[in-house]
Amino acid sequence: MSRAVWLKADDTVGDWEERKRRITAGLEAGVDWVLVDRKDVAKVRELGRVNVAAFSGDDVHVIDDAEPGEEAEPDAVVVGKDGEGDGTVDLPSDFSGSADLTTLRRTEGTSGAYIRVLGPGYEELAQEAARDADYTIVVGEDWSIIPLENLIARIGEETDLVAGVQTAEEARTAFETLELGADAVLLDTDDPDEIRATVDARDATDRESLDLTTATVTAVDEVGSADRVCVDTGSLMEHDEGMLVGSMSRGLFFVHAETADSPYVASRPFRVNAGAVHAYVRTPGGETKYLSEVRSGDEVQIVDTDGNTRETIVGRSKIEKRPMFRVQAEVSHDGETDVIETLLQNAETIKVATSEGRKAVTDLEVGDEVLVYYEPVARHFGEAVEESIIEQ
Repeated sequence: MSRAVWLKADDTVGDWEERKRRITAGLEAGVDWVLVDRKDVAKVRELGRVNVAAFSGDDVHVIDDAEPGEEAEPDAVVVGKDGEGDGTVDLPSDFSGSADLTTLRRTEGTSGAYIRVLGPGYEELAQEAARDADYTIVVGEDWSIIPLENLIARIGEETDLVAGVQTAEEARTAFETLELGADAVLLDTDDPDEIRATVDARDATDRESLDLTTATVTAVDEVGSADRVCVDTGSLMEHDEGMLVGSMSRGLFFVHAETADSPYVASRPFRVNAGAVHAYVRTPGGETKYLSEVRSGDEVQIVDTDGNTRETIVGRSKIEKRPMFRVQAEVSHDGETDVIETLLQNAETIKVATSEGRKAVTDLEVGDEVLVYYEPVARHFGEAVEESIIEQ
């Protein structure tokens, strides 16, 4: 399930300069949506590319496929401001007479409903609006997970539930509530640090946590030259981070990023010297890609030694002929032993994670325990499949 961060930037935030500063901070952090008043849509478009939702005014028309000159149209219209949704207008005794729901139902294109949860009646309004709204935004006055729990339990998949928050910590809680969590959060803050932290919280919910294990090295052989791939990313990696690569998709070796200086070259913390062109590298979503296929703009997975993952964009892939080692290891799984291997460049700058810490591949010995990710499944075009495939 992919989460999203919405940033509230309507006229309750302040004048346009104040709103602009908030929106700019959101664009720099990587928010998914900006929620503004209808009059500000064109201004937001000028600041950068982002999904723009606008509170409805007299004009509730949305153009899904805008033609040139129509860029000021929002990507979604949100009903509820200055109406029943935010308490400006009293709730009707019977929702069949709700002006907000009537407006919502006649809104063309992508729609949203905005509800401040001021009492039980507003929870009922949110439930009713969720039947028609693509996005149902609920904001508690004194932030509490109780109304959110109720709505998560009662609202189905017909809408994306967006929880109003003011801090990254509230966003983390909203994403985790009832294990399912909200689909998105609407963040109301001017603090750039909170905006960035909320985006980080969004990203963390989508990331895998891998159970890494150790394998015992059984052979380290010089095998001549091969076409070796360096994966240079658009991110700086930490000392305990690297990538999972290997000749066999079921067993991938942890190879450190080049974060350490050596007597010969300076550190290159954006790089993983990953192995030969035939090898697999793990990518987001549990898939793999051949190193020979990695291109600028692709996503690959960064992993740390605890199994925490994140995604990064490839800046370039460098392929050069280099002398190689064949590293073979045995891994135990469900009482059985399996043999896995990979090719790594014969250079002291290439380091793997062992039970004793980082170790250069040139110093690797039979009996060393190396960190690996083992998954006893076959793969077809990078995806796990239930079939028998022999790799040797």
